[in-house]
Amino acid sequence: MPAIHLKVSGKENPALAKELVKTISSLTNQILHKKPEVTVVTVSFIPDYLWFVNSESLAELKKNSFFLTIKISDSTNLKDDKAKYIEALHNLLSELLGNVHPVSYSAIEEMKADAYGYEGLTIEYKIISNKISNFKKEDNL
Repeated sequence: MPAIHLKVSGKENPALAKELVKTISSLTNQILHKKPEVTVVTVSFIPDYLWFVNSESLAELKKNSFFLTIKISDSTNLKDDKAKYIEALHNLLSELLGNVHPVSYSAIEEMKADAYGYEGLTIEYKIISNKISNFKKEDNL
């Protein structure tokens, strides 16, 4: 259900990417209660000389950075959970990447359930189908 894209400054590093994905997936499950089996994470590495903060490259600043976006279904998490997630992401990614510029972003994009999905079905359809299925199970239909 969640689709996560992480941009990291620096040279491509498959081992680091794998570690970041495991950390992010675990955190997404723990704090936002998203199922790991439907969590997708992509990682892109951007050279530090092509990443700018206030018109200065990270290479010039001698810093690392990240930009994480996560798409989740609208209204499925409380504000406190989202704030906790953003804080925990920043702390863990800062630890893993080291020397992180303070202007490193995390963004939670809430998608309407009727405009977001996987398997060719909207999340809204999946929610309604699940409720009908549970109703039938409860009534032994």
